[in-house]
Amino acid sequence: MLISSPVIAAGSGSLAGLTMSHNRGGMYLRARAVPTNPNTVLQQVVRGHLSDLVTLWGSTLTAAQRNAWTTYASNTPLTNALGASFFATGQQMYLRSNIGRLSAGLVRADNAPTIFDLGGYTNPLVGTISAAGPTAGILFTATDEWATEAGSSMLIYLGRPQNVGVNYFKGPYQLAGRIDGATPTAPTSPATITSPFALAVGQRQFVRAVVTRADGRLSADFRAFGVVTT
Repeated sequence: MLISSPVIAAGSGSLAGLTMSHNRGGMYLRARAVPTNPNTVLQQVVRGHLSDLVTLWGSTLTAAQRNAWTTYASNTPLTNALGASFFATGQQMYLRSNIGRLSAGLVRADNAPTIFDLGGYTNPLVGTISAAGPTAGILFTATDEWATEAGSSMLIYLGRPQNVGVNYFKGPYQLAGRIDGATPTAPTSPATITSPFALAVGQRQFVRAVVTRADGRLSADFRAFGVVTT
């Protein structure tokens, strides 16, 4: 059911048995769906990282380190699903910055960034998507700061292939690979990322990319798709 309300300008989330969301047609209500929990190995790994980081926050990080993360978080706004700015807590920002790093096999950042931003980068482009392999080509800007900095990486996540008529894919996405920054020689574009999913010509492969900087800053994400052509 589509809705137009003089009281609610925007909404997202669930209340009782209803979920409010939005698309290009406007806000709408639907029956709340209870998500399934496949409890995959990858989900267990991520939950393990989350649990470890929560423990580290309380038992390993010093008070000075926690305060520094709080300072970083209070000076670095994030954007929610409705496009509004908000500020996370120091612990939330510590978790946000490190879960992806641990999942990708990178060194944990216990010291908070001292630059109050998320780390800008040039949006990548989706290149050739091939069912042979299967692989996805990612074109990036090798002169970006992250690409010339050891300890920084662009993390590439891929979603399950979709029919050609699908224009929007919310997820889930799976970490498929990383493009590591290096000094003095940056990585070469395009990078070839192996897809964890079988692909067929004509399908759409949705891609999500984020950049994690050596100091722990984690960028806003980039999303696009490519069509499997070979």
